[in-house]
Amino acid sequence: MVSYFINIGFGNVVASHRIVSVISPESAPVKRLIQESKDQGNLIDATYGRRTRAVIVMDSGHLVLTPLQPETIAHRLHTKEEVHE
Repeated sequence: MVSYFINIGFGNVVASHRIVSVISPESAPVKRLIQESKDQGNLIDATYGRRTRAVIVMDSGHLVLTPLQPETIAHRLHTKEEVHE
């Protein structure tokens, strides 16, 4: 498996092979998931005070909050995959 990094805003990056899913933070279950992760110390806030528009679920159990739309992150993942094939 090829490993590369995806820019998630403000110069922050995540390893693409560690991403499980990219979800919208709007629903109540996702908000509960964020709060539980925060309580457990598994939350990484990469929003720099901006509005959270996507939550990245990592295979380590960490959640990463990002100001980018889920579609933007998915597009970047897809584009990187095409480049590395």
